[in-house]
Amino acid sequence: MIDKNTARLRRAAQTRRKIHQLAAVRLAVHRTNAHIYAQLCSPDGRVLTSASTLEKEVRAKVAKGSNKDAAAAIGKRIAEKAKGLGIQAVAFDRSGYRYHGRVKALAEAAREAGLKF
Repeated sequence: MIDKNTARLRRAAQTRRKIHQLAAVRLAVHRTNAHIYAQLCSPDGRVLTSASTLEKEVRAKVAKGSNKDAAAAIGKRIAEKAKGLGIQAVAFDRSGYRYHGRVKALAEAAREAGLKF
């Protein structure tokens, strides 16, 4: 019997294999019940920049760390950081999570801020 987290990690591994073949910059999303995190990773696996609801600037803007508004703020923030590094296009790695709710809000906010998936 495969538990929920093992199944999610298996789905995530399939996505990461495909992104590795493309040799693209990866926008990885991780969510917990309390917070949401986004990282930009280079094709060789190094973290270029990150954003999360734990950051002081973000906590001042959003009332709660884990909702769609907070996820949208993180999407916008990671897109701004990517533009600062000269990154225009990324491959979206949802880490096996469904493209729904907070993950979708983060992705749409990043697209609106100018990041191309």
